[in-house]
Order: sequence, then C-alpha cells, then structure tokens
Amino acid sequence: MNLCQFRQRLTDLGAKPCHADRLLHGWLQLCSYDRKGSPAETFFPAALRRELAAIEAELAGLARLHGEYPADAEVARLLVQLADGQMVESVLLPRGGLCISTQVGCAVGCVFCMSGRNGLLRQLSSLELVAQVVLARRRRAVSKVVFMGMGEPAHNLDNVLEAIDLLGTQGGIGHKKLVLSTVGDLRVFERLMEGLPAVPNPSHPPLVRGGAGLVLSPHGRRMEPSPLPIRGDREGFSSGHASPPLKWFKQASRAADARTRGGREGLSSEQAEQTSNFKVRPALALSLHTTDDALRARLLPNAPRIPVTELVERCEEYARATGYPVQYQWTLIEGVNDNDAELERVIELLSGKYAIMNFIPFNDVDGLDFRRPSPERLARIVGTLKQRGIVTQLRDSAGQEVEGACGQLRARAERSLKRQ
Repeated sequence: MNLCQFRQRLTDLGAKPCHADRLLHGWLQLCSYDRKGSPAETFFPAALRRELAAIEAELAGLARLHGEYPADAEVARLLVQLADGQMVESVLLPRGGLCISTQVGCAVGCVFCMSGRNGLLRQLSSLELVAQVVLARRRRAVSKVVFMGMGEPAHNLDNVLEAIDLLGTQGGIGHKKLVLSTVGDLRVFERLMEGLPAVPNPSHPPLVRGGAGLVLSPHGRRMEPSPLPIRGDREGFSSGHASPPLKWFKQASRAADARTRGGREGLSSEQAEQTSNFKVRPALALSLHTTDDALRARLLPNAPRIPVTELVERCEEYARATGYPVQYQWTLIEGVNDNDAELERVIELLSGKYAIMNFIPFNDVDGLDFRRPSPERLARIVGTLKQRGIVTQLRDSAGQEVEGACGQLRARAERSLKRQ
C-alpha cells in the first residue's frame, strides 16, 4: 500500500486531507492525534474513528524489528521484516541519522555489495519506506534520513519521492536532512530539477570567499552544511583552497532551505505551478566509486552508462540550484580504486564544486576477495584530498564490526529460515 492508496482509503471513510494529515503526523512522529481545542474523538469522522484501531495495526505491521545488531553506542543495524515476510535493512547512525532501504534486493549488481546477489525481488511502497523511520523512532530520535540502504532509489523513484515528501512535511525532517542516493540515473536528475531555475553554464566559476571567511557561490549564497551523519576529522584545510572546509558549510544560512521548499523563489507563475506538488527538495548523493568509466562499468555492471564527467556536471547543476552540496560516495577497495591516479582525477573533477567526498572502507562480503585498504593508506587518501582542497570524510561503514555489510544480515536470516 502506497501513500496515495492509503489516503484514498481514508477518503472512503469520510476523511478530508486535514484528517489524513493529522493521522499521518501522529504515526510518523509518535504523538497524539489530539490538538488543543480539537480532540481526535471529535475531529476525525465517525467512520474513521471506528476503523482507527485496525488502521493503526496495519501501519504497525508494515515494518517490524526482526533483529538489532549494535556496532557501538551510536550505530546499529536493524533487520526489518515487512508484512509479507520479506526483510530489508536499516542502519541507526550517529546524531539522529537513519539509513533506509528502498527495495528488497537490487538490480544494479554492484560487485562489492551483497544486496544485489539475487537481483531485485520487489519494490518497497512509500509507506514501507517511512515505516522504517517510524520503527527506528521507537528506539531513538531520528532527524536525518538517507536513502542509501538496500536497492537503487532511482528504480523506485515514485515511491521514494512520495516518502521524501511525507517525511519532509508530516514527518518533521528538514529538507536538507533527507538525502536521496543514486548510482546516476537521468530520471533522478530530471525529476529533482523540475521547476528549478536552470543553471546557465554547467562549468561554474570557482567558489569565492565572502566576509568573515564564508564561502560563497557565484550567486552570493553561502554554502549549505553536510546533510549526512558522518564521522571523522573535520579540520586540516588551508584557507587558500577552492573547495570549502566542512566547518564552513556549518555556517550556511537558511536561504537554500527557502529556495528548495518548492523551488519557487524567482520563478515565473508557470514554473511555480509545476512545483505545486513537489514540496520537498532533498539533498543528493551520487554513488561514484571511481572516476574511470570502464572500471565503473565493471564495478556497477547494471548502472546507466553515463560518463563520470556528465554525472558530476548534473550533480553540480542541482547543487547550484538548491544550495545543497552533493555527497559523492566511494567504497574504497584495495588495489582497485585507491590509487594515486584516481585521487588526482577526483581533485580535477571536484575542485571548485559544491561537493563532499565520502569514503567508505570496503566491508568484508562472503565469497568476495576484495579487501579494504590499510589504515595508513586510508589516512593518506583522505589527507591528500584535504590538502588539495576537497572536503573529504572517512565514514564509518556501520557494518564491519557486526559482519553486516549491506545485505548480509538479510542473507544470513534467509539462510537460517531455510534451515528450519
């Protein structure tokens, strides 16, 4: 059941949009349906009140906890069972972050990932997506959601965007703290750019410095902070580099949020009308993993064959239009994509861009011979990019400690069920 079907069900019970919104707000934020001077028992239509317990039970059954696997005090992988018995994974992250899955399985077939070993089994509905957030909120506060778990969000785009819209409205999550990840699908760029003013020249001039050391775009807007919950050293940047340090992102204004709430500022009436049903503009993340097109085709065999340079330019266009820096994801594999030539090409691609490079050391996967680089090599990689002015983070993988790289917990659970 997706959100549109759920709203229609409520409409059939006599509910108006305001009734549906209050019910969804209460479910998503684990709060009462009552409002001052407007208790639920008189606000909801009688038919809806009679069905409310059954509706709540159905919503609760969308995602149930099958197992929790803590890595430390802040990070834990959740094995989530859906109503039909299928399982996906979510990850509790530091500082109120949550990574959720968008599909059961995956069709991209990344050679270093367990999620796609059996291909795509089925899509998750928009309500199943947000149900993972509700489940996590029953354990701790969630203020950031990244769509980076099992599955490729671009292959389930309608449900993903519907979930993002719901989380950014009734779910109470800031727009820049909703992060849509993709391997690079043109449909994502086209949908996200709908109604936004086009950037006239993709080859933007470098970022420039304004007063008080703030980093400004050529349009004079301050840089937005990183929307991802990430760990690691945040210092070590020279003030002379073209790309800004992460600590300067944190000084950004609310201007980008205002621009992305429908993208209407400065638009014609016709453009504004196009965005009337698109309330939430998420931040964007690109699963890059290499700058070499041929190697990327081998690592991500079923990803669209779009040149890396074009992907970065499309990401930059969205970043410039919204004011949110793009997160570039890179799984580091020893001897595959951790060489100095790759680093030089990263510097060439991302210098002067609204970009943050997130390196994730490879997690051991059953049956694969890949390995993560040594700690010394990891430190050198991050240090090299920082010294050359690229905002860089070494992210915790949230799975190595529990032997649970993306998809492995589900795979082990499936094997266990078959033995029973």
